Amino acid sequence: MIADQAAFYPDVVAEGSLAGVLQAAADADGVAVPITVSASHPLYHATVTSSVPRRSRLTISAYTWQRRWSIRGEESFQGLELIGGDTDDLAQIVRAAQAWHQGTALTEIRGAAPFVHLSGRFEVPDHDPAPLAQSEWQHLRTRAAEADAPQFQALIEAAYRQPALRALYPFTSMWTLRFSTCTRPGLADLGLFLDAHRGARYTLSTSLVDGEVLGEAATAEGLALIAVRHLPCGLGPVTSGASGAPRG
Repeated sequence: MIADQAAFYPDVVAEGSLAGVLQAAADADGVAVPITVSASHPLYHATVTSSVPRRSRLTISAYTWQRRWSIRGEESFQGLELIGGDTDDLAQIVRAAQAWHQGTALTEIRGAAPFVHLSGRFEVPDHDPAPLAQSEWQHLRTRAAEADAPQFQALIEAAYRQPALRALYPFTSMWTLRFSTCTRPGLADLGLFLDAHRGARYTLSTSLVDGEVLGEAATAEGLALIAVRHLPCGLGPVTSGASGAPRG
């Protein structure tokens, strides 16, 4: 930690780790939560495990340019974010960490620590592929609603209204909507790229860059219908993307 950064975190430097400062704050507030020191970057990172198997760790990280911390709490199967957020209030970080560790419902974590942002994903205890796909749809709809990108939001909503597309596992790259027949981590890409950023039109193509254009539409609803017509025949239910699992 260089001098300027040390000025932001004199307590962390004195304690020797971010985990130590967080643990002291938890103890002072009477909060019971085990906080683990980062072996590689003890001044910048700390983690908190969860008592429920559907959740992975909560990572707490320090900003390098100001006194502020961020959190990221992931689900255990795909490693995707369930909660995030940043604040300069250590007490709120500790309350969020305690709630994560105890398995508190996601919406209630936000109640305990208002800085927490919900990704829109929900927890799927048994890693059932169909609910995982619906969780990802909910995440994309949440993300699109929060973004200042009305065309992208229109595209997500139009695709979601089509049952054949809604039954697939959605994902994005560079604000382009794509589909898989299985969940993460082993996506099976269908090779359909729905783009809302080519002028005033919506475009379906076979690649993110220089792909064959399969169709264009003036509206998101029109493009969603074109995408349905280009789906392969005989698609079954979404399957698990876990290593060794059968693919759809």
